[in-house]
Amino acid sequence: MKRSFFGLVLAAGLAACAHAPGELVRTEGMPGQLEPIHAVAFTRDLAVFRVSSNGCTDKADVRPFITQLKDAAVITLRRLDEDRCTRPVRDGVQLQWTFEELGLPPGANVVVNNPYLLNDDAGAAQ
Repeated sequence: MKRSFFGLVLAAGLAACAHAPGELVRTEGMPGQLEPIHAVAFTRDLAVFRVSSNGCTDKADVRPFITQLKDAAVITLRRLDEDRCTRPVRDGVQLQWTFEELGLPPGANVVVNNPYLLNDDAGAAQ
């Protein structure tokens, strides 16, 4: 599964623009909590996110909000339901939405409004 996810990361550079230079759109009034992400990738019609999980996170717990900003759709992921399980998943879980689910046309220019998490042990020797 990791291999296919990282293949999507490579495709992201070819299909859409994604970055998180800080909060692009205001999030006050949106339900839930702003969800930090481990990774994101886009294809022509699919958005794939990797988010933290304590063992029970699924797609229904996190909701994407779309805001149009100039020539890009800004996606803000918000966690609606806290994951109270006690089995942390080291690299998080993968959640995905089709562009149709997001109300976006195929190939839409998208930008991510969430902060990125870096692995604590990313620089550790193996």
